[in-house]
Amino acid sequence: MAELFADPAVWMDDELVMFDDSVRRFVGDKLDPERLATWRSDGIVPRAAWNEMASAGLLGLSVPAEHGGAGGDFRHEAVLIRRLGLAGAEGFGVPLHNAICAAYIAKFGTVEQKSRWLSKLCSGELITAIAMTEPGAGSDLQGVRTSAKKDGNGYRLNGQKTFITNGQHADLIIVVARTDPDAGSRGISLFGLETAGAEGFRRGRNLDKIGLEMGDTSELFFDDVKLPADTLIGGAEGQGMYQLMQELPKERLIIAIECLAMIESALNVTLDYVRDRKAFGKRILDFQNTQFKLAECKTEATIARTFVDDCITRYMRGELDAVTASMAKFWVSERAQSIVDTCQQFFGGYGYMNEYPIAQMYKDVRVKRIYGGTSEVMKLLIARSLET
Repeated sequence: MAELFADPAVWMDDELVMFDDSVRRFVGDKLDPERLATWRSDGIVPRAAWNEMASAGLLGLSVPAEHGGAGGDFRHEAVLIRRLGLAGAEGFGVPLHNAICAAYIAKFGTVEQKSRWLSKLCSGELITAIAMTEPGAGSDLQGVRTSAKKDGNGYRLNGQKTFITNGQHADLIIVVARTDPDAGSRGISLFGLETAGAEGFRRGRNLDKIGLEMGDTSELFFDDVKLPADTLIGGAEGQGMYQLMQELPKERLIIAIECLAMIESALNVTLDYVRDRKAFGKRILDFQNTQFKLAECKTEATIARTFVDDCITRYMRGELDAVTASMAKFWVSERAQSIVDTCQQFFGGYGYMNEYPIAQMYKDVRVKRIYGGTSEVMKLLIARSLET
């Protein structure tokens, strides 16, 4: 299958081009369609697959080498995210593990926390999750009700989380909790909960989703869970909202990268189909409507790529602001759903069959406009910038 964007992105140097080729070969070897289908059927990616990622050096890509990581940067994560997307491995929670959870520890953790956790994240000994969303608090993080109350030299954690990626597997969960009920956004802190032997911690069901079926997305319950003081990320209370706000633009950029990969994948499989499929004596590609619709899609895909590439470049310079990241997440996720829908139409009835990749994309793309902040919340954040 030819790739829509075969040329390297503007932020890729020779080393990243070689890395991309090695990831492409690894993904082609390990993430074949039949294996991915099994994971979707099982509702979870097996631990063995995580171990394969670790053995290939793909866990902890941007973790410093002194902590067992590959010593790369966000560009390496972006390469891996794209390749997982092109393979159809939506739901395999490696990007969350690598570029979000590990980053919280590497950026905000104490020296002891980095030493204790990061090497295990890179080896696959610990799989991570971040527990933000609650039944009554999604995009509004200030509505978090999960509490961590002082108890001697530590804390007692009580509350419930939902829609937690990697929730069934996670050995280390970064929990967003309220340490001061009267301090508003300054009363929120992050904790690293090691789940092994954690009395009072309970995993709920692996949630049944319309897409991303291979991802273990779970409810989590905390009933008077004891947290030692040294599990407070950064060692100081009240820093949680600051830490979250620092990392949320990157999370939204990650979703934009995932959406761009899905756009690219949808156009790749569709172009292959319309070049071969015939109707009324000619290829579907030879109809003017097909050409016009796909011309629109390719134009939007190219605009999306240019925007995402610019955001990655800005991020690497330390210049990606929350508004720009929100625009990228909003616009590229909306375009992804529109383009996947347009592409699916060319398949006719076959596009509704689960055996065709475009049908899986149709299911997987829907959540991109929801998680990481809904499109409506992104618009609110963007609109605020118009007032200044």
